[in-house]
Amino acid sequence: MPVYEYRCTECGHTFDALQRVGEDGSQLNCPKCKAGHPEKLFSAFASSGGSEASFGGSSAGSSCGPSGFG
Repeated sequence: MPVYEYRCTECGHTFDALQRVGEDGSQLNCPKCKAGHPEKLFSAFASSGGSEASFGGSSAGSSCGPSGFG
């Protein structure tokens, strides 16, 4: 199960929640102030990707050989 990050809309506290894929967090309460319906945050960890080379940003050559696809 993935871990999602949430922010309380009442007190601003951020916290993590282990949830099944597809759950929206509507059943969660802030562990600090107990308010319901926190805001799901966009995870920087999940969006960070890899190095520049993993996105084809390297000029070191191609994985298809020295002449590309041909």
